Amino acid sequence: MRKRIVAGNWKMNKTYEEALSLVSEIDNMVKDEVNGDVTVIVAPPFPYLQSVGKLTQGNDRMFLAAQNVSEHESGAFTGEVSAAMLKSVGVEYIIIGHSERRMYHHEDAQTLYKKLKAAIAQGMTPIFCCGEPLEERDADRHFDYVGKQLHDSLSYLSNEEFDQVVVAYEPIWAIGTGRTASSQQAQEMHAYIREQLSRMFDAEAAFNTSILYGGSCNPGNARELFSQEDVDGGLIGGASLKSRDFTDIIKSF
Repeated sequence: MRKRIVAGNWKMNKTYEEALSLVSEIDNMVKDEVNGDVTVIVAPPFPYLQSVGKLTQGNDRMFLAAQNVSEHESGAFTGEVSAAMLKSVGVEYIIIGHSERRMYHHEDAQTLYKKLKAAIAQGMTPIFCCGEPLEERDADRHFDYVGKQLHDSLSYLSNEEFDQVVVAYEPIWAIGTGRTASSQQAQEMHAYIREQLSRMFDAEAAFNTSILYGGSCNPGNARELFSQEDVDGGLIGGASLKSRDFTDIIKSF
């Protein structure tokens, strides 16, 4: 049975004190209000990982994620952070291939494959992001675009390695714009992703893979999105920075 997951990507937001306050609020709300079987993940900026992780240690629903990882094990790579370093401070999930990393840092498919391998080698779960820009959607090339992203980074993994991967579909045209894919559009793409995964690996692996939706998900639309057969949760951006909104999204299953 695949996991239902709500992951909060804080991106480059919050001071240290604000981060600790936010995660404390989320931790208490999850303990008090969330009854369903949902895995809750928070991905704060690098400097806060250890402290945020310590605050959530007593909550068996909450897990710590990093927003990025180096493809290198160690060495003279100033400013980079390795998978082993992240594991040593309690990180269990790593966001890989977010559209902002692809766009602003020019991360290509081969780089993302190496990052996937680095995370998996340390026993951590990658959250692999894929999704199309507006011009691809408008030109009706969105399936081919996302299919290529999946194939070029994931298809080189073994079945055993892929078993550790979570996929997040993020329509780039719906990130931070206030526009959201309809529940039907989300379901259509998630079903397509699952079909592609079954071709790359096998039907059982594809069925067991959690596929998250990541495009302006909020408390008002989360329930409808999460009700779709192939939508297993969300990768939440802006709404994860407000404890009430984030908790209400978690409760939308």
